[in-house]
Amino acid sequence: MRSGAKVAVVGGVFVLVAGGVGYGAYGMLGGDGGGGGGIASQNATPEVRTGPPSAEETAETAQGFFDAWAAGDAAGAALLTNNEAEAEPVLTSYGEAAHIGKVKITPGPAVGTKVPYTVSATVAFGGKSKPLTYASELTVVRGLTTGKALVDWEPTVVHPKLTKGATLRTGESSAPQIEAVDHNGAVLTKEKYPSLGPILETLRQKYGAVSGGSPGIETWIEAAEDGQPDTTLLTLAKGTPGKLQTTLDAGAQAAAERAVKKYAQSSVVAVKPSTGAIRAVANNPVTEFNVALQGKQAPGSTLKIVTAALLLEKGLVTADGVTECPKEAMYQGRSFHNLKHFALPEGSTFTQSFARSCNTALIKLIDDTKDDAALAKEARDVFGIGLDWKTGVVTTDGSVPEEVGGEAAAQYIGQGTVQMNVLNMASITATARTGTFRQPVIVPQSLDDRPLATAARSLSPAVTQQLNTMMRATAAWGTGARSMATVGGDKGAKTGSAEVDGQETSNSWFTGFSNDLAAAAVVQTGGHGGDAAGPVVAEVLRAGG
Repeated sequence: MRSGAKVAVVGGVFVLVAGGVGYGAYGMLGGDGGGGGGIASQNATPEVRTGPPSAEETAETAQGFFDAWAAGDAAGAALLTNNEAEAEPVLTSYGEAAHIGKVKITPGPAVGTKVPYTVSATVAFGGKSKPLTYASELTVVRGLTTGKALVDWEPTVVHPKLTKGATLRTGESSAPQIEAVDHNGAVLTKEKYPSLGPILETLRQKYGAVSGGSPGIETWIEAAEDGQPDTTLLTLAKGTPGKLQTTLDAGAQAAAERAVKKYAQSSVVAVKPSTGAIRAVANNPVTEFNVALQGKQAPGSTLKIVTAALLLEKGLVTADGVTECPKEAMYQGRSFHNLKHFALPEGSTFTQSFARSCNTALIKLIDDTKDDAALAKEARDVFGIGLDWKTGVVTTDGSVPEEVGGEAAAQYIGQGTVQMNVLNMASITATARTGTFRQPVIVPQSLDDRPLATAARSLSPAVTQQLNTMMRATAAWGTGARSMATVGGDKGAKTGSAEVDGQETSNSWFTGFSNDLAAAAVVQTGGHGGDAAGPVVAEVLRAGG
């Protein structure tokens, strides 16, 4: 046995003793690292039980695990799990690296084989100490080979925010706290702006050391992957926060927070077209994975901004030129149709097709580009999609792979292999607004002199003007009119919907601009672009920034 634990025989039953606490052992000897062989006579074949653990087994196993954990016996507790190799180092770090002691674990009533519990403990380091209290749960399962009742090991058993490969630590913080401010100097906190929580943690880790502050003493979860922020759980002694300037706008951020709360699974980003400054980022729900900045999915017809720019640049259309919009169109054996199979009257213009989101008008022009990969090149060379964006935080920078045939045609209407998030789409709208790609940033480039991505070329003034004209039409009387009715200023929009993995209700996408602010939003299974994502964008645009 490890950690100085002793085995005694009491009434024919092996008992593991550690730190003066005794608790029943399950398969303690001859184990295979979580569910090893049980105790049996030399000539007897041990019975391997099957089926879900009983209520008695669940209670006994959980209590044995709690007793070992509270006693600081990581090895003993790990033996009561179905993954001793992974459990022991995590449980060891609880006391040794995180300096958590005086542990008291109070189980609640079991629900089947799930046991909820609260942990009350004390963190002590460098002459400072504070109580730590939280709740979690575990599940009792049967060992696959032994049939023993064991704790199903997950890092969340030790702390609900702990993930695989992450580590609990206490000590001098790796970076000072920051006081993040918006471009006008307004203080930004995760309490007031919940969506900024993960972003502020990332900014602290990346820029805290150069922000002018001093570190404190904290308990935190050290992320498993480089580039991911640590999660502070407890502050034992405060350091001095350093001030960090961001490009965010408190008013736009507040509007974004309000807007996403109205729809489950929603995200929005706002960008200033003239500079690339990110003005707002919000998600519902708020998770460590920032969907608005890191998500990847088809953006539907909002990508027609890029398609329209391509066709305008190649001289295949003009905003007021006549364009066909039939009910259906075929490209290399793949059939495409418009929503509810609508068609526009003969003599309709390209602006009308764009404003009504006609798919077939675009599909019929692919052959004329003489290059199936033309859209991918336009996205990269003009709109900066797929370049290495260095915003100041982790982002996914969009992708329009070079395709051929029907897959290339699907890209023209924002489907197929196109992958975007709302940051990408807000940037595309910002580029269309001014004609020039300006890489989005959330902290000024002057903070660290990082290189920003630059596109190969800008749109001509004529193409830029026509794109703006078509987006204005969409906002005035097209598919975006209802959502944009309450937005003032010089405004434009593009709606979109995208079906992913055969879902019954499409994802709702919307992007638009008002004066010098562009925004994009997505609402998962929100339906048409104007149904859900449109109101989110409109609320942010009304706030300005």
